[in-house]
Amino acid sequence: MTTEKRGENASEDMSEGPVPAEAWKTVISNVPLVSVDLVVETDDGVVLGKRENEPAKGEWFVPGGRVRKHEELCEAVDRVAESELGCSVAIERQLGVYEHFYDTSEFDDTGGKHYVPVGYHVSLDSGAEFEPDDQHSSLQTFQPPFEIDLHPYVEAYLDDAGILG
Repeated sequence: MTTEKRGENASEDMSEGPVPAEAWKTVISNVPLVSVDLVVETDDGVVLGKRENEPAKGEWFVPGGRVRKHEELCEAVDRVAESELGCSVAIERQLGVYEHFYDTSEFDDTGGKHYVPVGYHVSLDSGAEFEPDDQHSSLQTFQPPFEIDLHPYVEAYLDDAGILG
């Protein structure tokens, strides 16, 4: 299954969001970012999105996003699914806590990004259809054996979710 990008701006790019750009740059330069990443399983396979922004621009990656202040993790999962997929999901289980280090970010001189994501294995609610936001050029479902090069972080999620085999 492949879907094309929807028009609404659901981006998690905080350089133009609720945190002023200079403050956001300071955060990225000094603090790890807490996030949730979703291994979304459907009857057709696992949903991956082709990233449009840094980090991991151009990579097939799991949907994910930062946790907001005073937001519970399960609330972040629901918000990210709605924002990035346009639908709701059901949490099957928490996969664990990970660390992701990137050499790039939306700012050239921040030394990259450091994420501390909590991984979740989720399924689409019955009858749900998904569509990409402006962070992804497309969303597709893939089944093992995967015929694409998987980013090492995605591979770790799929392995922990028992999907790699």
